Amino acid sequence: MEPIGRRTFLAASSLLPLAALVPRSVLADAFAGTTAFSVLSAHQAAVVEAATARLIPGPHDDPAEVGHPGAREANVVRYIDTMLGALDDTPARVFAGGPFSNRAGATRNDMARFITLDEVERTAWKTRLTDLRRQYATGVRALDAAARSATAGDFTTATPVQQDAILATDPGKFMSLLMQHAIEGMYSNPEYGGNASLVGWKDIAFPGDNQPRGYTAREVTNSDGPDPLDLTPPVVAALALISSTSPPAP
Repeated sequence: MEPIGRRTFLAASSLLPLAALVPRSVLADAFAGTTAFSVLSAHQAAVVEAATARLIPGPHDDPAEVGHPGAREANVVRYIDTMLGALDDTPARVFAGGPFSNRAGATRNDMARFITLDEVERTAWKTRLTDLRRQYATGVRALDAAARSATAGDFTTATPVQQDAILATDPGKFMSLLMQHAIEGMYSNPEYGGNASLVGWKDIAFPGDNQPRGYTAREVTNSDGPDPLDLTPPVVAALALISSTSPPAP
């Protein structure tokens, strides 16, 4: 399994729902400089970090990615751990508040204030997160077992080439889930636990949430170039009809 190139990864990520049905958790300063995890054991966290670093490699994991952060630099493992333990805090760290953060001039970060879940929401999230915890525990054990068969060690002690080969076989049948969560942790708002120091946004030149400052008319106009003119027959016919039925300009 070759390391995933950045262009290939970004193209593939557009096919997945970013943070759909996944908890939006924890402030960046809640994990900065800490090593303790809420749900994952130290070994489980090490395996998840190593696996996601192969899925989205950074300069530490692939020399070709020098200048481009990966899952390790974005602290994706912290995003995943906080997601799995989102109900362990009050209020639950599932839905960040709003209307916006303080990244564009607001006096406070409203997204740091998590919304209290009602009983129905809490029950639904408990069921969902219980299943996700099971999938991660099973997946980590499967990766370790595959590594022991090949190297006599666990997944974290395997070489990058060996780790890629193991991931390619998907022994835990959760690579799709892990990839989805890696993408979310890489590019979601930092309040959700990943995208440490906004490295994901900076790497793809995404300005992020820009309220309440907003955008100037020039920024909007030049954001992605002029809109292409649609000259397909149905559009041309519609324009002709409008033109023929519109009153003359004064």
